[in-house]
Amino acid sequence: MSLPIPAPREKLHRREIIVEGFKREDGNYDIDATLCDTKTYEFTTGHGVLEANTPLHGLGARMTITPHMEIVDFAVAMDETPSPACDTAGPNFKALIGLKISGGFLRAANERVGGTLGCTHVREMLPQMATVAFQTTYDTRTKHTSQTTPPRLMNTCHGWREDGVIIRNNFPNFYHPTKEERRDEGE
Repeated sequence: MSLPIPAPREKLHRREIIVEGFKREDGNYDIDATLCDTKTYEFTTGHGVLEANTPLHGLGARMTITPHMEIVDFAVAMDETPSPACDTAGPNFKALIGLKISGGFLRAANERVGGTLGCTHVREMLPQMATVAFQTTYDTRTKHTSQTTPPRLMNTCHGWREDGVIIRNNFPNFYHPTKEERRDEGE
């Protein structure tokens, strides 16, 4: 990554989130996520003293979805937590079963596992899991995209804008040239 050279500094904390998507033999998809927090110094938790670079959080989540983006299972593993009280939140994430990953998903998920019902750190993985779910099912979903219905990602970001290259090359029925292109074409 080409960030500017930083000012002199000392690293204190590291969070690593990894999210992977898998197609299952039964036609559904698994979205697996892990989150690991470490500190570069000794740290005291509800379990006692942690040595430097020992995971403070070591969490995993697996979201199983249908090709239509409906959650049919959700499992949580809490191997490392800062307190024994955290360990009991995992089963509450079964409440996500039945939700569809679409507009309003995060709001609906928060209604089911927000606040004291869930774990902040597992909830923090949900946006990335939802994005990876879209990436993982992209090929399946676009094969079924009608040429009369705009692609779901259109106008959701700069790359998928209606006057952009992705829409022009892959979904020409929905391509809308820029004002400059229309002017160049004599409109």
